Amino acid sequence: MIKRHNLVRTSAAVGALALAVSLAACTGDDDGGQAADDCIVDDANASAPVQQPESNAVAASHTSQAASAQKAPAAVDGETIKLGFIPSWTDGLSTAYLLEDQLGKLGYNVEMTELTDAGPLYAGLAGGDVDLYPSAWNESTHASYMEEYGDSLEDLGAYYDNAVLTITVPSYVDVDSMDELADKADCFGGEIIGIEPGAGLTETTQDSMIPAYGLEDAYELTTSSTAGMTTSLDEAINNEEPIVVTLWRPFWPYGSYDLKDLEDPEGAMGEPEALHFLGRDGFAEDFPEAAELIAGIKLDDNSYGSLEDTVVNQFEDGDEPAAIDQWVEENPEAFETLVTE
Repeated sequence: MIKRHNLVRTSAAVGALALAVSLAACTGDDDGGQAADDCIVDDANASAPVQQPESNAVAASHTSQAASAQKAPAAVDGETIKLGFIPSWTDGLSTAYLLEDQLGKLGYNVEMTELTDAGPLYAGLAGGDVDLYPSAWNESTHASYMEEYGDSLEDLGAYYDNAVLTITVPSYVDVDSMDELADKADCFGGEIIGIEPGAGLTETTQDSMIPAYGLEDAYELTTSSTAGMTTSLDEAINNEEPIVVTLWRPFWPYGSYDLKDLEDPEGAMGEPEALHFLGRDGFAEDFPEAAELIAGIKLDDNSYGSLEDTVVNQFEDGDEPAAIDQWVEENPEAFETLVTE
């Protein structure tokens, strides 16, 4: 089941509405559409949650890339860094609390500011109301925001280089490619379950994927929140019902469920991109010690996966600092500028 961590900051009513619409549409065939059983692979078993990998197995894979663990340098006199993030987007959630821990160990006072969507976050960053954003998809997903605000932003470095947007179904669903979706609309009640309306993933799905595969008349992209989408996914999987959702890698559901990314022969979801730390203009000049630490953060699939898993799945909401403490203890050489004490 989904941990409370992913649900508490969004409206339960939104998630319930997305769930009710999705399941009602997928299970019935009163209008002559395909029954749910016709959309499921014959020999498939329910895609139940799988056991999470052990985070402490990750450290051994990073010894070649990271220097020995280091202690914090001299304090920076409690300068305040305003860090903005979207808590329902768990890539930014996990890296936000990692930065809170690391910058705090340098002596900064980190002021955490939660926002609900990418637009206000980029506007706040460009306007100086926010100093730092820990998970920007600059090259494609957030390209429109970069075009609008990029001249007032400072790229502090990429920490992960293989992020991708996906259209995904449980492995038991008898669909393998996006070009099969048009003929399978009845399986899913003509609905793709999405996340926040202002997300780059939503824009790419609506403006690129749906037209590329001729789905305009067959599907509606239902948006609500990341928590609403993961609730719908969880409930559908528990009942072995068909569902198609917008997802991205890296994201914790891939470690919790048996999922299948649909092939994208038209390349409509874009190429892999990097995840960046963004600062307001002048960040590195104002906070040089912070900028140096941030530039050294480089995570691979294993280290990033264990970070998000620890923060999102192993600890309850409100216990993020404890989750980061555990991750740092178990991964003391995850990246070369990591401060352990």
